[in-house]
Amino acid sequence: MAESVAFSKTADRSIIYREITPQIEALIADESDVIANLANVAAVLKEAFGFFWVGFYLKKNDQLVLGPFQGPLACTRIDFDKGVCGHAYSTASTVIVSNVDEFPGHIACSSAAKSEIVVPIMDDDGVFGVLDVDSDRLDDFSDADRTGLENIVGVIERVIRSHTNSDKIE
Repeated sequence: MAESVAFSKTADRSIIYREITPQIEALIADESDVIANLANVAAVLKEAFGFFWVGFYLKKNDQLVLGPFQGPLACTRIDFDKGVCGHAYSTASTVIVSNVDEFPGHIACSSAAKSEIVVPIMDDDGVFGVLDVDSDRLDDFSDADRTGLENIVGVIERVIRSHTNSDKIE
């Protein structure tokens, strides 16, 4: 079991994503518990980038429900048609918001959050949940974050699919 993650603390984000992605894969590949894996991914992303908030919302019935996260308290439930997370869920596409105050229907879980990126996570049944990352700085996310986080979500998706008898969310 890994106890730390190694990355270039002064490198730009694209380099850090390239460094941590294989480490995340090694960390979660042999673990079938989805919640445990998502908790470790959130911790790695928080440690590597110091984002304000990093976490997951998981599909349960007709809402996205708070899953593992790192950061201050968060909204517990989000409707599929509400906020940035709901938009990413309903469109099954990554959403980058440079200023959350300008996003129609933004849900302000914390007034300190200024920008956001949300990446949908797919399983064999469609959108399983979303990875939500908030920054306390405006316009903090770029295509490097989109690519890096989509690659990490790809690792999560492969691990979910590889564990046919996994302890999936119900």
